[in-house]
Amino acid sequence: MSDNKKIVSTTIMPLFPEGGSDFSFDSAKCNVEALPLIPTRDVCLFPGMTCNITVGRQFSAKVATDAEKNHNYIGVIMQSRSSVEQPEADDLHPYGCVAEVVKRLEMPDGTCSVIVMGRRIFKLESLLGTDPIYLGQVSLVEEIVPRRTDREMRALIQTIKDYVNDLISIVDNGHAEVQFGLNNFKEYNFLVNFLSSTLPFTPEIRQTLLEKFDLKERAETLARYVSRELEFARVRANVVEKTQYNLSRMQKEHFLHTQISMIQEELGEGSTKEVDRLRRKLNYKTLPYQARETFERELAKLQRLPDQSPEYGMVLTYLNTFTDLPWGLHSTDNLRLDRAKRILDRDHYGLDKVKERILEHLAVLKMRGDMKSPILCLYGPPGVGKTSLGKSIADALNRRYVRVSLGGLHDESEIRGHRKTYVGAMPGRIISGLIKGLSDNPVFVLDEIDKISNDFHGDPASALLEVLDPEQNTTFHDNYLDVDYDLSKVMFIATANDLGAIAPPLRDRMEIIDLSGYVLEEKVEIGVRHLLPKQKNENGLKEVKFNIPRKTMAAIVEQYTRESGVRLLDKRIAKIMRKVAVRVANGEEFPASLKPEHLIDFLGAPEHDPDQYEGNEYAGVVTGLAWTSVGGCTLMVESALTKGKGEKLTLTGNLGDVMKESAMIALQWIRANADYLEIPEDVFNNYNVHIHCPEGAIPKDGPSAGITMVTSLASTFTQRKVRARIAMTGEITLRGRVLPIGGVKEKLLAAKRAGITDLLFCIDNKKDVDEIKPDYRQGVNIHYVRDLKEVLEFALLPEKVKNPKKFY
Repeated sequence: MSDNKKIVSTTIMPLFPEGGSDFSFDSAKCNVEALPLIPTRDVCLFPGMTCNITVGRQFSAKVATDAEKNHNYIGVIMQSRSSVEQPEADDLHPYGCVAEVVKRLEMPDGTCSVIVMGRRIFKLESLLGTDPIYLGQVSLVEEIVPRRTDREMRALIQTIKDYVNDLISIVDNGHAEVQFGLNNFKEYNFLVNFLSSTLPFTPEIRQTLLEKFDLKERAETLARYVSRELEFARVRANVVEKTQYNLSRMQKEHFLHTQISMIQEELGEGSTKEVDRLRRKLNYKTLPYQARETFERELAKLQRLPDQSPEYGMVLTYLNTFTDLPWGLHSTDNLRLDRAKRILDRDHYGLDKVKERILEHLAVLKMRGDMKSPILCLYGPPGVGKTSLGKSIADALNRRYVRVSLGGLHDESEIRGHRKTYVGAMPGRIISGLIKGLSDNPVFVLDEIDKISNDFHGDPASALLEVLDPEQNTTFHDNYLDVDYDLSKVMFIATANDLGAIAPPLRDRMEIIDLSGYVLEEKVEIGVRHLLPKQKNENGLKEVKFNIPRKTMAAIVEQYTRESGVRLLDKRIAKIMRKVAVRVANGEEFPASLKPEHLIDFLGAPEHDPDQYEGNEYAGVVTGLAWTSVGGCTLMVESALTKGKGEKLTLTGNLGDVMKESAMIALQWIRANADYLEIPEDVFNNYNVHIHCPEGAIPKDGPSAGITMVTSLASTFTQRKVRARIAMTGEITLRGRVLPIGGVKEKLLAAKRAGITDLLFCIDNKKDVDEIKPDYRQGVNIHYVRDLKEVLEFALLPEKVKNPKKFY
């Protein structure tokens, strides 16, 4: 047996082909106190038998080599667990067979083939060692062999022979060796051991037979196992016979069904219950001419096919899919604009641009009576309500709602379907969605359209071009359906987190609506109006008097969440509700109205610090504004001068390339306008400049900090105070122009939360500010500027900071 867990050859053969019975044993060759052992995985050796074993493990190979050289006996013992490479005493059966090595052959693969002859059964008393070879202390077992005149033993042997002969007559392979043994071996112990070794028993059964030391008991056990094998063989033969009969019967039935179908076709009697059912399903549906023609053709094919034909099932499945489609069935749009607005406002707070676009569609539909549905793409960070908005739009329009997730899609067949000739073919997700929606004008949400990919199966994004093009989707072709289907009435709404991941041709076919995320005030309203009632209901607290005021909700948003949407806020509210549920269940007291100071008990220590104004006591410290994926925030800019040659500009704070360029432009503008700022030229030659943006672990980039950096440098060079509670944002040019930036709403609200009272924006951003609700702008004075001189005139005060530094 080899180390690689396989036996190349295991051949059992008699010692004496003439039927002799020499079980001679030379005790001088057997060291029972320390017998070398060969553990085998599934080979059980019997006395009087020869076994060919392939040995691969080094310790077994050494035992075989030494035994052949010294003409000593070894022990062959089978493992109780064949998978163990280095068996211990518990991994070996208690009994084995003393054997003599007849011959050993080296094999090309590095293993060796060992022929051993079984001599006596032994019992393993203890395992003495395993390295370098296995040694065991054994005791020899005396077998009880009945006399040849024992009538009971003679009858038992004859029974075994009859069983084996019957087994050979049924199993017609590899029986010549067994038949030879039955005819030639006369000794009881030899014949029983030969059959135990040769018949197709498992290694465990052979081990069981070996451990029967009374030969009569071993023969009785052998008779039971042979009888069982005989019964199994008869059952298998019966199954084979029945299978052949059933196959012949099916061929006959196929022939008869074919004849019957031909007769029915001649007589015009081909209609069946299945055909009638399929026709009834289309009675109230409106099919185009081409679709009707395809249906009749496939239906005629179904009538000609026998029920047992594999093609019958394929055709029937196709026709069921065909008739399940909502041909001409559509829901009636509710064109009341006030109702639609009320539903949209009920389900979602904010998102005014999306709501406005839906109401526009309804208004045009009401005026024209019919029009192609728009194809929208809601783009924004996770958790802002893109997917749930599709359900609200369906409710507002009184349409069916269908959602298909495209995340991880990489096979074009998922969109267009598989050809129906393939086994297991099915329609694509678009057609399957229409079947599920039971309408040909549903609101169809294509979720995570930016997550699709392509490989050797095709490009799903290219397949979607036909779906999302109003000029092409009137004749959308699904490979499984194999007829054109009109998708022009479907209102497709795609959702995405990353516009850059969408193929440009596909992006060009959709109307992009940006959902940039919610500001603090909107999150507070969503939490109070929607999330709190939902979590109270889900946690069984609907009837419990418990409330989270807006002030506390704002503290939760600022201190325990940092996201664009409200998904994490929902989880925080859910955690609070669970804490309340525990107290209610235990009969403990809890605050009826949660205050900010209670949050530590319910949510633990705050995870984030809110933005705060840091004062104007130091020169060069200016508050800027930034726009991130989780909303707006303040951005501090600091600058300082150090003695040097004036050639070095140091930028720190994990700044991106664009922001570094803004810093370079800011310094160059300061140098170019040194006379205006009354800064001597010597200062630039004798001092190095350092600009730093705190929170260096957070990457920062973008051009909007340009005016902030100029103001910081001007304050540092002149040591003039910066106006108190002022913040600014805007891109700059070398000429000193201030350019517009994005994220105005988010930046304005971030400044308001930080206690800022004056804001500087580019004059071109006025239109963006005007779109912000007046309530959000209240308490903040907004000043519009065109160039950097206007910025500095307002931002810098004439007075110097306390303890100003002198650079000139």
